[in-house]
Amino acid sequence: MILSYKRIMYILKNSLRSIFRNKGRNILIGIIILVISCSATVTLAIRNTANKLVKNYQEANDIIATIGFNRQELSNQFEGGEDAKKTNIENFNNIEQLTLENVKNYGESEYLKNYYYIYATSLNSDTLTKATDSFEYEVEDRQTTTSSSSTTTGGEPSGGNFEHGGPMGGERRTVVNNNTTTVITKRNEKFESSRNLTGDFEIDGYSSIDAMTDFANGTYQVSGGEMITDFSAYECVISSDLATLNEISVGSTITFKNPNNEKTYDFTVKGIYKDNSGEDNAVSMYSQSANKIITSSNIVESLVADDESLVTNVTPSFILKDESSIEGFKAEVKEKGLNDFYTINTNLDELKNATKSIENVKTFATTFLIITLVIASIVLFVINMINIRERKYEIGVYRTIGISKFKLTIQFVLELLIVSIIMLCIGAVIGTFLSKPIGNTLLASEIEASEEANEQISSNFGRGGPMEFNNGRVQVQAYDSIDAVVDFTVIAELLGIGIALTIISSLASMISIQRFSPLTILKERS
Repeated sequence: MILSYKRIMYILKNSLRSIFRNKGRNILIGIIILVISCSATVTLAIRNTANKLVKNYQEANDIIATIGFNRQELSNQFEGGEDAKKTNIENFNNIEQLTLENVKNYGESEYLKNYYYIYATSLNSDTLTKATDSFEYEVEDRQTTTSSSSTTTGGEPSGGNFEHGGPMGGERRTVVNNNTTTVITKRNEKFESSRNLTGDFEIDGYSSIDAMTDFANGTYQVSGGEMITDFSAYECVISSDLATLNEISVGSTITFKNPNNEKTYDFTVKGIYKDNSGEDNAVSMYSQSANKIITSSNIVESLVADDESLVTNVTPSFILKDESSIEGFKAEVKEKGLNDFYTINTNLDELKNATKSIENVKTFATTFLIITLVIASIVLFVINMINIRERKYEIGVYRTIGISKFKLTIQFVLELLIVSIIMLCIGAVIGTFLSKPIGNTLLASEIEASEEANEQISSNFGRGGPMEFNNGRVQVQAYDSIDAVVDFTVIAELLGIGIALTIISSLASMISIQRFSPLTILKERS
């Protein structure tokens, strides 16, 4: 049935007249809708903003897969007995190592957006001094005031006294002879895996700028010169510790030597970097990266081409397309021959933990919105049903004078819709001012709860402060605020909620109008 303009205006006038005639009832309905509107505006603003933050965070931070040892599988292969340690290390060394060819093969996958790697080896040098706190059998003569001769303590041969607690947990022997104290420092012997790089200087070859995550996250920072730009040239960036110790500046040429065949290689120092991760470490004079030389993977490949016996390590990072690609990529690399002693790890947990507080706030807001809407729908339905019973005689009169059930239904729905739209607009304005502080308050509560849980874990480990768990994967930064805003999306959703509530609460009038008989109503009235 198509209504003409005059009929529409007639219904609208009747609806407005009825609204003003029944002020008390409509004010009650308006207050309920206003509360619903404020709540819905705040929760929708928080929910939509949280969705945007999570989405933007996921787009800005890739899911990175790395290859590590499968500790469980390794432990299953460990043996017992007197020679267990040596046997287990030999078994570990016999595991097929990950090669550069393997990495490039795994990198050709439909599940990846990109991949990069660090290809490392080690070299010696006749012109550079290695940055170290401990020296092999370093002999140091110190003049003393001791007058005794050939004094021996501790019963050691040659009058030696070995003291524990020296550098690197080694032993320290003091020999006093003719007013001269000879201090001999010896490092403890340690069985080292053949997988460790054997040269004095670690040469880390990066496949691309993307692979330099330590520089991207601020662990390393170029303090002089610049990062290498030509990935095919013998250029490098060295640590500030090594530069200071050997008086090296940007533009200098340093020479390294192959520990196997004595062949030398000249590198141009393009930059000097500092290690920000070890500045507060008072145990060691130098940072752990003091002897790390940064260059390109192409250069390391050329070194290996000259001598295939060089010990190398490759550390790949695979950039997955999305979360659903994880299992597919794991299955694919297994099919391509990845050893069972290796496993695929990702930073997915860290990414989710970074937005966990926001996700919790979003979940709470969504749950609160659903509960509010359900309760509001029931309340409005009951109020409207009572309203219909009170206006039963009015309905009978309208039907008697010839107003159709359809027009009458439209009028009742329109009355509620007008009240709803007015209150929704007022509620949206109020909710705009409340959404941001309420959202940040909820987020602060979630962060506080998360920190308390972390501190509890720390206390379980006997530590006073919060603990950070990295597991060798990429660290991510969590959000500490949520700027919930009311945008067009929120307004549109709020309008949809208003229409839905109007239709649901009007069901009572729709059903009653269709069932009521005008003659029966008038007879009951008389």
